[in-house]
Amino acid sequence: MSETLACLNPTPQERGLTLPQLLEHRISHLFETIPLVGELGQLFAEHGHDLYLVGGSVRDALLGTLGHDLDFTSDAHPDQIEALLRTRTHAVWDIGRAFGTIGANIRVADGAAADPTATDSTATDQSPDAWVVEITTYRTDVYRPDSRKPEIAFGDSIDEDLIRRDFTVNAMAVHAATRQFIDPHAGLADIAAATLRTPFPPERSFSDDPLRMMRAARFTSQLGFAVTDPVRTAMTGMADRIAIISAERVRDELSKLLLTDHPREGLDLLVSTGIADHVLPELPALRLELDEHHRHKDVYQHTLTVLDQSIALERSRGHAPDLTGRMAALMHDVGKPATRRFEPGGKVSFHHHDIVGAKLTRKRLRALAFPGQFVKDVAKLVELHLRFHGYGEQGWTDSAVRRYVRDAGDQLERLHILTRADCTTMNRRKAERLEFAYDDLEHRIGELQEQEELKSIRPDLDGEQIMAILGIAPGPVVGRAYKYLLDLRLDEGPKNELEAGAALRAWWAEQPESTS
Repeated sequence: MSETLACLNPTPQERGLTLPQLLEHRISHLFETIPLVGELGQLFAEHGHDLYLVGGSVRDALLGTLGHDLDFTSDAHPDQIEALLRTRTHAVWDIGRAFGTIGANIRVADGAAADPTATDSTATDQSPDAWVVEITTYRTDVYRPDSRKPEIAFGDSIDEDLIRRDFTVNAMAVHAATRQFIDPHAGLADIAAATLRTPFPPERSFSDDPLRMMRAARFTSQLGFAVTDPVRTAMTGMADRIAIISAERVRDELSKLLLTDHPREGLDLLVSTGIADHVLPELPALRLELDEHHRHKDVYQHTLTVLDQSIALERSRGHAPDLTGRMAALMHDVGKPATRRFEPGGKVSFHHHDIVGAKLTRKRLRALAFPGQFVKDVAKLVELHLRFHGYGEQGWTDSAVRRYVRDAGDQLERLHILTRADCTTMNRRKAERLEFAYDDLEHRIGELQEQEELKSIRPDLDGEQIMAILGIAPGPVVGRAYKYLLDLRLDEGPKNELEAGAALRAWWAEQPESTS
């Protein structure tokens, strides 16, 4: 088999096939394993309409990675699409009607919706027999130079629809009734060559929708494909055009990139083309000039390595792709440029870059319209990522371990991953020492959690008990007393009610309000 077909992941049975033979085999496999495609194609044909499986669905079918989402395009208009889908399922939604898109959830086992009593729903059935189907009328919409949103226009042919798509690997279609393969821009050859190229000249394609430049970065990571030189040149020359795209769309595309298996390649493309200067300027700012003796790390490359290692740990610890943890890995050192100092003797310091970095992280993620809780969680991880350092040299008291857990809160597991991933030293002995120290810390946390349920740690007395023991009304003093008891619990572990009451009275005797 030709090496140029390796990225199509041929099975043992497919080895030795030519590219046309492999194409025929994959299309036949598609219709055999997903009869719904042919059934919908026949339904539309019976009513005088063409229906094509299109875009990423065709690409993934040819790559052997198609999931349970099916994207189609048709000459039928939205009302006609909805009417036809409702003959197949009640679970139809029209949230994308303004863009010509009607969606449906179809369970192929019995041809019914996941919830036969539903009328309109965007919920999806997780059954292996359930398919999320979206059908869009042919479109020819474009962006205007000063617009953040496309002007929607319906097209008249499949060729018009395909040429407006972002990349040739997404500009292929398969007729759902006749199985005809449509590839006017040689997308299959680009898949075989692992290449990202645009149907139009890239300058026009990116002018129509600048977000496509970020999609290029995402597909670089998701598919392992490389952009062509003209695409890279256009991205570099048009980087500032990304500024017209809404923060929400940029956020969503950045999130998709970070959730790929190998986000490093895509992030590096954003940085090298200058697009990151506009959407995430803290990342290229990490490319600090090295001192002449190379006594400190390349912070930018270190950051990408930390991201790689955090993803590896995420997998090894049994977690699904985690946007919060990955964003924290990406942002953990963004405070370094602002805090870099050259010390006597040629050393370089970044004092308080954790605190500064947390502030910068909050500012950037809010600008990208991330949800408030997400911003808080990522900023907390950035602020805490240095807390562990020093544990291996001097050890921690049980009190310090309790505070570490309390401060991390529900981000403790992510903090474990980030802290471990932040070790990128090439010094094997140092790396082993840090790993051993963190193993020990996690072991101690586990022991203390068994004894004290650290994740839900509270003072030994509540507010009502504090007021009753001290004979005081609600007010600031109750809050101070509560904090004292919490600190006491963290320092000395749990106490019974009599012990806690005695400690509270001793504390109260030293307060100025106690004699007033």
